[in-house]
Amino acid sequence: MIGYFSNPEHVWLCIGLVGQSLFFMRFFVQWIASERRRESVIPTAFWYFSLSGGAVLLAYAIWRQDPIFIIGQATGLFIYCRNLYFVTGASSRAAPAMQTAR
Repeated sequence: MIGYFSNPEHVWLCIGLVGQSLFFMRFFVQWIASERRRESVIPTAFWYFSLSGGAVLLAYAIWRQDPIFIIGQATGLFIYCRNLYFVTGASSRAAPAMQTAR
């Protein structure tokens, strides 16, 4: 097994599979959350899995030197970060507003 990982091609193949697995988890998390609430829900974990999977896949795309894949993943990372900003910022902005309303 050690010999398998001495080939950079195999190491990067494993990195790509890890990235794809993280990316898949976002759909799984969203599906489970929606089933529990019986409505379409996008939990915060969806965006964290999107960001982590997208970052790993971007590294893989850069290694593969695939400009289409690089552009797609880089654009996605911006969107995932922006959504996490909205999600985390909304909860921190709501807390002071609720305190002043009392």
